[in-house]
Amino acid sequence: MEYRRLGASGLMVPALSFGAGTFGGRGELFGAWGDTDAQQARRLVDICLEAGVTMFDTADVYSAGASEEVLGAAVKGRRDEVILSTKAGLPTGDGPGDAGTSRSRLIRGVEDALRRLGTDYIDLFQLHAYDAGTPIEEVMATLDDLVRAGKIRYTGVSNFSGWQLMKSQATADRHGYQRYAAHQVYYSLVGRDYEWELMPLGADQGVGAVVWSPLGWGRLTGKIRRGQPLPEQSRLHTTADFGPPVEDELLYRVVDVLDELAGETGRTVPQIALNWLLRRPTVSSVIIGARDEQQLRQNLGAVGWSLTDDQVARLDAASTRTAPYPYFPYERQEGFARLNPPMTGRGAQGQA
Repeated sequence: MEYRRLGASGLMVPALSFGAGTFGGRGELFGAWGDTDAQQARRLVDICLEAGVTMFDTADVYSAGASEEVLGAAVKGRRDEVILSTKAGLPTGDGPGDAGTSRSRLIRGVEDALRRLGTDYIDLFQLHAYDAGTPIEEVMATLDDLVRAGKIRYTGVSNFSGWQLMKSQATADRHGYQRYAAHQVYYSLVGRDYEWELMPLGADQGVGAVVWSPLGWGRLTGKIRRGQPLPEQSRLHTTADFGPPVEDELLYRVVDVLDELAGETGRTVPQIALNWLLRRPTVSSVIIGARDEQQLRQNLGAVGWSLTDDQVARLDAASTRTAPYPYFPYERQEGFARLNPPMTGRGAQGQA
């Protein structure tokens, strides 16, 4: 397993990490993902550690905290071998203090996560969403206090816009607070919006991407094909509305090329889709999930080999969409492009 720096921080993370959204699955969304219990989870953790996958990601809203509890039980006795990543900020109840990233909510959220995970520190703590109702100074000061108290080691965000992340970094710089090292983002062959603003920002600010849903919310599993109905067992029947939208023609165009490359390489469609992501600038780690051992082992096969430049170019061409304003002039007009050359190649630390 390749290890990369998390953005510009000193934390080394595996190129692939494991998402524990299937652990303890409850409710309409997470129940459809999976319902892995502690014993099953421990086996999946065993396989991950054997392969060098040492980072495990979860959140307080995943099955109302059950994911954190199951993950904590699965890594019990080997805390020093793993990197624990969790998130807070989305609503966990109907009360006025049950949502957001106020000082009181963040402190309580960290304490609750520590208890559920069965640990005394969190390696990477991320804000699950931007809270427009809490001053950024309050958020950054609180996170800095938690870092200084030793309860969290590194901080990050998830699902922020460019200005929200940049204003947070500027606030940290102004007051000498801990800067964000990670941005957990949606990024896939059928969802490349991350490249338009957040990728250049990550490169400039030393913020590493931790990619969620790299298979396009379950669309790039190799089971969805042009002209065929959605497989009966697909979780998209119940979860499609929760995730990022994907135009059918874009999906089929990408899958057509993935099928061609599967025939050329002997790799599976998911492995090729994941391998493409691992080459992208600013990507520190790609989160894979699995309901069972077979699915996990297949996803782990995304590392240890590389697509050719020609194969990457074909995937790029199939998955490219016209960027919205103000980005499209930089793609279409030579004068704009000369001032802002495109980012290419692979960069684990936010470098093109």
